[in-house]
Amino acid sequence: MRSPAPEAPGRLGEAIPAADLLAYLGALETWLDERRTELDRLDAAAQAAATPDAYTADLVLALSLWQAIRSRADEIRPVWDSGRADAVAREKISQLLWGRLDSGSGAALVSLVEAVKLCDALVVQLRTRLSFDPHTADQVARLRGVRAELVRCEDLAGADVDARGRVETLRGRLDHLVAQAARGADVSGPLAELETEVARAERDLIVASAQRRELRRDRARTEEQRAALEAREPALRELVARCRREIAHPPRLAVPDVSRLGPVPDSRFELDAYAARLATVARAVETVEDAYTRPLRARAELRYSLERLAARADANGRSASPTVRSGLAEAREAVETTPCDVTLARFLVEQYQFLTRDLPTPEGASS
Repeated sequence: MRSPAPEAPGRLGEAIPAADLLAYLGALETWLDERRTELDRLDAAAQAAATPDAYTADLVLALSLWQAIRSRADEIRPVWDSGRADAVAREKISQLLWGRLDSGSGAALVSLVEAVKLCDALVVQLRTRLSFDPHTADQVARLRGVRAELVRCEDLAGADVDARGRVETLRGRLDHLVAQAARGADVSGPLAELETEVARAERDLIVASAQRRELRRDRARTEEQRAALEAREPALRELVARCRREIAHPPRLAVPDVSRLGPVPDSRFELDAYAARLATVARAVETVEDAYTRPLRARAELRYSLERLAARADANGRSASPTVRSGLAEAREAVETTPCDVTLARFLVEQYQFLTRDLPTPEGASS
């Protein structure tokens, strides 16, 4: 009996319980083995068909999805470590399950969970087109299968008006076929066509659902980054005001105004452009913060160095020298003056450091 696609446990970013992972990974391996066998049989049937090229695109996509799922399952295996995965490892597995796949050919748009559903939808479509399923002769079962697919499509459509309209159109065609079949009409041709279109709709909706979810996730992340930058603005403005008040010749950089970017957009194209501009603003904030922090930090370091040098002068007796005392007074005045000329203060502190050096001991002096 054909195994259904396994239901994935947990969600992105959480440590999935070990028992749930054990059951899921076992079911996933079974699913992979069965689908590979089925895809090989479908491939052979397509090659034997009168028009094999008509099936190539769907077969290539289905096989690409299967390979992407197989590769991701192989990535999960060492992290799972035969059930020895701790909470951190199980959280990483959730990212491997629910995060985007790394493959191309459409697989990179979806997660492993969605790729499994999409692969199954393609297999159903191919099997129907090739009349490969021995159960397709049963019209009642086929109609029931189409109805179940439409329910899944409706769930995937969500609040998307266009997608729901597409599903309703397909549902109307199904109801019409059911009514015709009830009167004894032969609906095998229209039913096969409807099965293909419903499978294609489910495939498209799986991809669209993944894109919508990714868009929501990216938009939420962008809003968080914007809020974080806005929260830094007051402290940054205070830092700038302090630097301009306490430092002579401060930097001349403006504080970036995040609000000028406007609200976070909803569309993918506009969101990507907005995120790029926000990243530029974030770099500008870092530049401004570093530029205004540097002279304040330098002044604090000079103040500390001066006190340390004064203590050394007291210890080695150099503080008794009028020249050294004058050097200390000059350096201290330069450091403590507001606004402080950091360049001048650094020069005077270095000069005082030279004055406080230990004098050489005369040769022959007693130790």
